[in-house]
Amino acid sequence: MLYYNRGSESEMLTEEDLRRGLSEALGKLGERKKVLAIPPDYTRLHSQAGIVTRLAWEYYRERLTDVLPALGTHAPMTETEIRNMFGSVPLSLFRTHDWRKDVVTLGEVPAEFIRQQSEGKVDYPWKAQVNRLLVEGSFDLILSIGQIVPHEVVGMAGHNKNVFVGTGGPEGINKSHYLGAVYGMERMMGRADTPVRRVLNYASEHFARQLPILHVLTVVAQGEDGQLKIRGLYIGDDTECFQLAADLSLKVNFKMLDEPLRRVVVYLDPAEFKSTWLGNKSVYRTRMAIADGGELIVLAPGLKEFGEDKQIDALIRKYGYAGTPKVLSLVRESEDLRNNLSAAAHLIHGSSEGRFSITYCPGHLSRKEIESVNFRFADLDEMTKRYNPGTLKDGFNTLPDGERVFYISNPALGLWAYRGRFVD
Repeated sequence: MLYYNRGSESEMLTEEDLRRGLSEALGKLGERKKVLAIPPDYTRLHSQAGIVTRLAWEYYRERLTDVLPALGTHAPMTETEIRNMFGSVPLSLFRTHDWRKDVVTLGEVPAEFIRQQSEGKVDYPWKAQVNRLLVEGSFDLILSIGQIVPHEVVGMAGHNKNVFVGTGGPEGINKSHYLGAVYGMERMMGRADTPVRRVLNYASEHFARQLPILHVLTVVAQGEDGQLKIRGLYIGDDTECFQLAADLSLKVNFKMLDEPLRRVVVYLDPAEFKSTWLGNKSVYRTRMAIADGGELIVLAPGLKEFGEDKQIDALIRKYGYAGTPKVLSLVRESEDLRNNLSAAAHLIHGSSEGRFSITYCPGHLSRKEIESVNFRFADLDEMTKRYNPGTLKDGFNTLPDGERVFYISNPALGLWAYRGRFVD
């Protein structure tokens, strides 16, 4: 059922608008005695989910007993990050999801369904795993809070991905990521109906009906002035709210270009992007826009590691971003990669498949480390002087010497594609 629906390409929702919309939807539910909130973590700071979570806490107060950030494989949030994102929500409410230890299995999507969705590319069952708190916490409401935006693994982020991946376990996370990677990232991004989404919807329909989940979804875009604008708020307990949000996100987050880009410069906010596991959004979100033989330059002052999870970090260092054929071969040959399919998927996602070059300018990793994973290296200070984030504007820029570059200040907020490459 759809409980609240407001959004358009020109909408600019304020905090008070969010408060009214959330109150209207929650009021329709009737009284709730014990509530769990599942917002995204700090890597989704711009989702405005921190504000929404705070508003939910202000609505329920002592009845909102737990906040479980949907970490997936990400590092636990620090106290500073919690404060910055969630404001006055009490620290005592926050729980940390351990994706290797804290999960229970609700059911199993059959291998035949996965095989059909992948066009025969993979053949395995998929376990619908969630943090045990969802099942054992005796909640009469679970608020799944998040942003709908183009995504490399599932097509459009948010909704039940927040639950099955954000609070999921090793098998659920690994196999869903790998399914999306082998099906083809460029066939997925910006689309609401994808193989991975169908698997998540199957799990919701067959295994999670007993969980009182209400989805609270934002659509956020960057305005012409460079500021974030909340374009939509959709609240519901089924897929209708997701579809409405995805339709709007496609309009405000997807930038279709008339020409392929020869040189793209992406800036990664150091407060948000500390690993290539996250920072490779610069690759994912621009790959359909970059010309053959083009270059992606990534200014990454906060970059200090490859994977936030130590085991995944080690696998990235061991195998590097090698491209689809090589990674598929490695999965067949290497047990450690076969047992960590989300890492294998990431190695595919982070490769340009040899079509364009990727130059990382890291704040805390060495040339040797960057080049060992098959990226090019450039000095951050030198490149920041040439491509100054303080003076470049989003979109096309012409430098004093005549060089033309396309600049992106936050790759997490959009998806860019050349019309001739994007196939609907």
